[in-house]
Amino acid sequence: MRKGKKALSLGLVSLLTVAFVAGCGNSIQQPTSSASAQPASSAASSSAAPAEDLLKFEKGTELRMATGYNSAKTGIVFDAETAGAGVTLADGKTYNSGDLKPTWVALQDKLGMKFTSVYQGNSATKEFDYWKEKLGDVDMVSGTAAKLSEFGEQGSIVNIGEYLDKMPNFKAYLEKNPIVRLSITGNVSTGAIYFSPYFDGVNDIEKMPLMRTDMVAKLLDGDGQFTAAASGTTAAPVYQPFMPTSGKVDIDVVKKDGKSTEKVTKDYGAYGNIVEKMNAKGAMSGVDAVNMLREYIDKTYNNYYGTTRSDLFCGQNAAWDVDELVALLRCVVSNAQTLNGTDKIQGVFTREENNLARRSDMFRFAGVLFGVRGLESRQDYLYVGNDGKLHDARQEQATYDALKKMNDMVKEGLISEAFVNNQEENTKKYLENELGFMHYDYNQTQTIYNQPEDSKTLKPGEKYMAVMVPVSKWNDGKSETYMRFTESWRSVKTDGWGISKAGVGSDTNKLNACLKLIDYAYSPEGIILMSYGPDAFIKKGETFKFNGEDMPVIADATRAELWEKAKGNYTNYARMYLGSTLSFMKSQAFEYQCTTEVGREGAGYISNAIALGTIKHPELALASNSWYTSVPTVLPTTKADNDQINSYTNLTKQFSTSKGDDQVNVLVDLIAKGSAEGFSGADTVKNDYQGASYLQIKEQAWEELQNFYKTLK
Repeated sequence: MRKGKKALSLGLVSLLTVAFVAGCGNSIQQPTSSASAQPASSAASSSAAPAEDLLKFEKGTELRMATGYNSAKTGIVFDAETAGAGVTLADGKTYNSGDLKPTWVALQDKLGMKFTSVYQGNSATKEFDYWKEKLGDVDMVSGTAAKLSEFGEQGSIVNIGEYLDKMPNFKAYLEKNPIVRLSITGNVSTGAIYFSPYFDGVNDIEKMPLMRTDMVAKLLDGDGQFTAAASGTTAAPVYQPFMPTSGKVDIDVVKKDGKSTEKVTKDYGAYGNIVEKMNAKGAMSGVDAVNMLREYIDKTYNNYYGTTRSDLFCGQNAAWDVDELVALLRCVVSNAQTLNGTDKIQGVFTREENNLARRSDMFRFAGVLFGVRGLESRQDYLYVGNDGKLHDARQEQATYDALKKMNDMVKEGLISEAFVNNQEENTKKYLENELGFMHYDYNQTQTIYNQPEDSKTLKPGEKYMAVMVPVSKWNDGKSETYMRFTESWRSVKTDGWGISKAGVGSDTNKLNACLKLIDYAYSPEGIILMSYGPDAFIKKGETFKFNGEDMPVIADATRAELWEKAKGNYTNYARMYLGSTLSFMKSQAFEYQCTTEVGREGAGYISNAIALGTIKHPELALASNSWYTSVPTVLPTTKADNDQINSYTNLTKQFSTSKGDDQVNVLVDLIAKGSAEGFSGADTVKNDYQGASYLQIKEQAWEELQNFYKTLK
């Protein structure tokens, strides 16, 4: 056992509602307007004791807020660029640079304190670093969970846990969700809480594959042979089969009507593995490639998909795997003339090809394609193995085998040239020029390009939509099996807001005002305000069913403004103009309403699959089979531990997922280039990069966390 206090921060969140927003979260019912239903925003009146009776402060008490999301545009006040000469919003009011955003005006009026922004416009890490030596100049400050807990242990951040009896809404939330209470505990001896947690959707899928499904249908559907006036040729084959080349594999799928499940069989004896067959033929015309894939689908699935073969990839009953995807990509890139009238089309791309934070989605996609854990982890590259211990994907050969196969796809021209060369391209350009086929990303923000309001990026009949998570070979500890599994599962965010002890000092007014703000944000009324913004942006008295609850419907003017000012991106609009979704508890009901019809269709298929159990995922609790336990977002490492880990500079420098020209990620390089200078794989990480020592520290912290959990039962 290590000496010193153990700081336990964000992780192991267990919320009772399993949800999936079509777009970026939660399983929902089809919304129906209900003008007579009680608006969710009025539900706050049913909470226990009013927070104002327990947290008294003088009206007009000033709070200096060093808080925001990650830039000057996403603080509580308007920045000069966003406000311009004055910006008029859907509430009919005009806001200027330095004015509080509507959500914060409403909070100020409702709660009675005064907000003054001193936010420097940084990420949580940099913002806290800016203030850590002058915490007397701020009252509330953004920071990472780890930093706020570390400085809380040093006596610089207020222990919110001491005031839970005065915070009825926050306390009730923690009592209803006991593992959330565990997850934000900063000290396992005292039970201290040093920050308010941020939930940007919980217990739902985050990222998913998206495809130009109209292109798939054009290539695969219909009677008879595929023909084309002109086609190119496939490249000389490099990629080798991942799936079996003989025998049968049974896969659980959701039936086409979405109501129940059934088994479909991949019968490799009927035709053979499609990649193996294509490779044996070598480079071929795009027409021949399509007809081979059509014949494979008909025979391998015993005509299960009929003439709508595109359902293998795009339907509710999809059962595609990585080999079938490679075959499809070969068909796509060799039939550019048919698909877009040019000589070139890019297969798999990333949202911003010269942004490492987005380029990293390529190795995350590799994880779900090839059955590799840890590439989409909640913390670093860690996951809980079937032995109950932590594992690091960077130190396992399976990771590098998967990346090698991705590089084989690069060599065949199946991954975009701009990704390979780190050039400036993005989703919008790929789609509006019909030059890109698919990528792996958030549904709501990427399917907005189907909407006519976005200058018709996609033309009538074109469709960019989420498709089912692929079948792959996974080992969950019971046996090696073929199934769908996603590690892209939402948990508590790594950032939060803390109260500066030096800032509030002995001023009870300031302390109570800070506590009141946090408590109100977890009330039913507060959740609506912090998600939707003020009442002026909502249709009065009109609600719809979302996860079984009545939730507000956004005003028509809000919807129009969302497109005018943020091109349909709900999150950007909420943060930049309304000042909502900056922290605390975010409801996904607003975002759901902003998802395009096409976005809801694809995400609805995935939602059904999750609900019916054909897509497995990590559990935000200590699962009976530890392989399904989500790794905590932050582990209870001590300052000495953190200092030691920080000295392992290559583990940070060589595996960055941050935007910046000076950032490096060898996993991205291995996909794009096939090699990385001075890097030879798992052994380099274990030995040269001190990965083994890193994992030992993290594993010890994980064991302490589990022991602490037992004391709370």
